[in-house]
Amino acid sequence: MRSEKEKSRGPSLSDLLKSWEFTIFALLIAVFILNLILSPDLFRIANLFDATLTFTEKSILTLPMTLLIISGVIDISIASISAMSGVILGVCYKAGMAIGYAVVIGLAVGLAAGILNGLLITRLKIPSIVVTLAMMLFYRGVGYVLLGDTAVRDLPERFGLLGGAYSVTFIPIQFMIFIILAVIFGLVLHRTRFGRLIYIVGNNENTARYSGIPVDNIRLILCGVTGLIAGLSGVLLTSRIGSARPDIALGNEMAVITICLLGGVYIFGGKGSIIGVVIAALMIGYVRYGLSILNVQEQVIRIFTGGLLIIALLIPTIAARLKTPARYPEGGV
Repeated sequence: MRSEKEKSRGPSLSDLLKSWEFTIFALLIAVFILNLILSPDLFRIANLFDATLTFTEKSILTLPMTLLIISGVIDISIASISAMSGVILGVCYKAGMAIGYAVVIGLAVGLAAGILNGLLITRLKIPSIVVTLAMMLFYRGVGYVLLGDTAVRDLPERFGLLGGAYSVTFIPIQFMIFIILAVIFGLVLHRTRFGRLIYIVGNNENTARYSGIPVDNIRLILCGVTGLIAGLSGVLLTSRIGSARPDIALGNEMAVITICLLGGVYIFGGKGSIIGVVIAALMIGYVRYGLSILNVQEQVIRIFTGGLLIIALLIPTIAARLKTPARYPEGGV
């Protein structure tokens, strides 16, 4: 048993090696090695970062989703919010608005959608999965009402730099945004009082309420932030593909939830870390990249992603049962 002095020093090397984050990191290394075998071009660092363009928008969404699930709620409307934000950006630009203002409007729409979700969840006490399932259809529908089957193209070239250009180095701008956001979310979750409150709320909502913690306000803030980041993801995706369409980001919500759960976030709240989710995002991203190198069909990749989601749901259940000692009737077997 560890002494109080040892506990104060933080986790030991043995604890780190046994952690889920280390397991995911080992899997990430294995995926890198496999991809290098499939595509030797990845030995070039520039190509390694080029591959991130295919999954950064989803990875950005995992950051607020991590905090949201840890707090005990979930948002499956994030992909639809991304699409709606991109569509409204395109509609505003088509109406003559400067692209910079159109981007701000797109982000504001995402924020408003997240706050609306949060109000329905916290004020009307409707389960988050029910609210966001309904709003997923609503937000996607708004995009189709505004554009139908058409798209807004001919967006400014300088706007396209946001989603596909590179910083002063060989790192894509949007991947830099992801790294910066990951650091911010990590610090908030693991180094602030607000982050500790998120864990408390997710561990036991009733205890948190009796302790005077503003549970509903915390969840409302997290829903708003999730909507804002979903709007940012929509802006980046619209920039990268060069058009605003209502059918973008289809299925991203399931990919995001899969990444969060594989990263060690407990589906019922109270557990999880940003570092685990970031590693899982890179792992899933490069797995999909490797499958695309093999020309695997998108439908098969979705089946693979669904399988990973099932595994991610089963792992904590199996682990909990293994840790629970078997109980025998009095008097032995």
